[in-house]
Amino acid sequence: MPVLTRLIPSPVVVDIRPGALDDLVGVLADERISHSGKLAVAVSGGSGARLRERLAPSLPGAAWYEVGGGTLDDAVRLASDIKAGHYDAVVGLGGGKIIDCAKFAAARVGLPLVAVPTNLAHDGLCSPVATLDNDAGRGSYGVPNPIAVVIDLDVIREAPVRFVRAGIGDAVSNISAIADWELANRVKGEKIDGLAAAIARQAGEAVLRHPGGIGDTGFLQVLAEALVLSGIAMSVSGDSRPSSGACHEINHAFDLLFPKRAAAHGEQCGLGAAFAMYLRGAHEESAYMAGVLRRHGLPVLPEEIGFTVDEFVRAVEFAPETRPGRYTILEHLDLKTEQIKDIYADYVKAIGS
Repeated sequence: MPVLTRLIPSPVVVDIRPGALDDLVGVLADERISHSGKLAVAVSGGSGARLRERLAPSLPGAAWYEVGGGTLDDAVRLASDIKAGHYDAVVGLGGGKIIDCAKFAAARVGLPLVAVPTNLAHDGLCSPVATLDNDAGRGSYGVPNPIAVVIDLDVIREAPVRFVRAGIGDAVSNISAIADWELANRVKGEKIDGLAAAIARQAGEAVLRHPGGIGDTGFLQVLAEALVLSGIAMSVSGDSRPSSGACHEINHAFDLLFPKRAAAHGEQCGLGAAFAMYLRGAHEESAYMAGVLRRHGLPVLPEEIGFTVDEFVRAVEFAPETRPGRYTILEHLDLKTEQIKDIYADYVKAIGS
């Protein structure tokens, strides 16, 4: 019998280690990425600009583009700027906003993207999604996976600690997202991609169960790998289902209802995941998750990111409207205001102080 397999969209290079940036030139010289050395490098005005000074002498064929922010307009402008350059590839060098702008711009002009993140704030660094602010708030846009991902753990150590912590929340939230996917399968008959679910679940569990912290190279390695695997899981399934459930609906609700006060994506997702686990009756798992998040300095209560209980309840009630058609524990329970308040009070008691 013939052996039937499927091709999995994934980067041709994934280099995660201390000092990885020292070999970036060699990665970019791979003829699958660039045969002429002509590259468009998108950088931020912060960490990316500092690294430009370090890297520019070894990339004589590169043109550097400073990206002002993480809006759709910024991404469209970047695409327009690089369109006439006849480049081999686009390099996104910086934080999540720069990576997402570069992903969108590269897709728009039909070029491969090399992602070189300078922090680990969320799993978008290797996902087929670019999240960009637009006139309606914030949108998610489908894009190809990066052709290569280079993560220098020495550079990551220099990032603001809060952004690295946020990546922990985003990775751990996979566990809640997979539970929601399984719920949708049982109740609605939604098909589960078993490979995507396995990749995303194990990525989340690896971070959740690791005894180290952000000061440990071993833990940063596991976290970076988990975020890359989360992105690949989304590519395998063809959507964000493996890493996005009620946890992300709550996150989106914060972003839409309180756009000027919203916390980091991963902070909100981690809090949303711990609460969603409690909602589905997994009280021990919720308490364990909350304990791990606390150990890493992440919020597990809304007041820890500047929201009142009433604002959190409002966000949870509004959350299902952020992803029409997605079935999670929130849609399943269809909770009203007073029910959410009562369950939240029980959640606070369960996770302790």
